[in-house]
Amino acid sequence: MHEQTERTLLRDCEAIRIPSGEAITIPKGTQVLITQALGGSYTVAIDIGLARITDANADALGLVPVAAESAPVAESNVPVDEKAVWAQLKTCYDPEIPVNIVDLGLVYDCIITPREGQGARVDVKMTLTAPGCGMGPTIAAEARQKVLSVPGVADAEVELVWDPAWNQAMISEAGQMKLGLI
Repeated sequence: MHEQTERTLLRDCEAIRIPSGEAITIPKGTQVLITQALGGSYTVAIDIGLARITDANADALGLVPVAAESAPVAESNVPVDEKAVWAQLKTCYDPEIPVNIVDLGLVYDCIITPREGQGARVDVKMTLTAPGCGMGPTIAAEARQKVLSVPGVADAEVELVWDPAWNQAMISEAGQMKLGLI
């Protein structure tokens, strides 16, 4: 909906430089081109390359945060719906690839451990398309935050792993279609 849209930042805005993962501040008044707006994060082109702006800073782009439109109410005393966890993981995107981390084949494992009276713990193991990608901690933190929003989840951990090594054969059929691979 906002892809390929030019915007002028309304305030100084924290961002993550792609692919280094370096935290930067983009000054108020900077012209940006939104190249990808998926899952509540925005990839923008600026004079130094690409950067990722989180949903919490959507207002700097003059946009309403996605979380404000559709934030689920997290409850810790209900059983966790595994499909809901996977659905939340599907709202996390690589900032350079318009396919979610599940359909990219980056999520290797998702274990839900119910805990009496404490809410469940969810442990996710995921990888990246390239081991040297500086965006790994950012993507993992976003996945964790979204899993924590699922009703019944009280604790979540997202671990980056490198075995087995990711390859394009791990991309789902839906992801391959989106990327024009089939």
